[in-house]
Amino acid sequence: MNDRRTELAANLAMVEERIVSACAAAGRKREEVTLIVVTKTYPASDVRLLHELGVRHVAENRDQDAAPKAAACTDLSLMWHFVGQLQTNKVRSVVTYADVVQSIDRIRLVSALSAAAVRAGREPVCLIQVALDAESGARGARGGVAPDGIEELATAVAEAPGLRLGGLMTVAPLAGPYAGRQQAAFERLLEFSSRLRADHPAANMVSAGMSSDLEDAVAAGATHVRVGTAVLGVRPRLG
Repeated sequence: MNDRRTELAANLAMVEERIVSACAAAGRKREEVTLIVVTKTYPASDVRLLHELGVRHVAENRDQDAAPKAAACTDLSLMWHFVGQLQTNKVRSVVTYADVVQSIDRIRLVSALSAAAVRAGREPVCLIQVALDAESGARGARGGVAPDGIEELATAVAEAPGLRLGGLMTVAPLAGPYAGRQQAAFERLLEFSSRLRADHPAANMVSAGMSSDLEDAVAAGATHVRVGTAVLGVRPRLG
């Protein structure tokens, strides 16, 4: 366990150095960017070590992994982010532990999440996931709503009981006009965020960037970066 703690501490230090450098290059303050460590496929013991090392935001993308892990860490002061594509039949479980749901991409999901949140007495923050590779009215290959669907979804979240509109999230697209152009993609997301804040001033979260492109996200103005591999190591292949 000490070896693992040492490994995580070293990796966190390297990621922190990258964020500090990216903030300096962009003329931003370090405290403007929140690091979310994506702990998917890794055990609750790693979450505990990360907490010891100062991490306060962790993310999961599968409810079947996240629910037991969150339950095993209820004594820790953590913000749990759900970042995966979310099926409506999982929302009742997800709202019991997720403080932030970053993958809102359809009205039906808003309705289901709202009902479950009210029933559970919870009020998760919701981010609209924007698919920069999606045509009008469609969803992206990795989830997310097309840009022209942001306004309708944001209004639905803002008006839904038990939910709070937090902002926008994206994953750098693998296809379409922004493929291989991460910073341009993230800058586009910031444009959408600016428009969103005109009607919803409190919706100021912009979640973008992962291990390979966090610098591009910071340069574009992201408020939250989601880093997994660079902190926890290369993930074991599943099944």
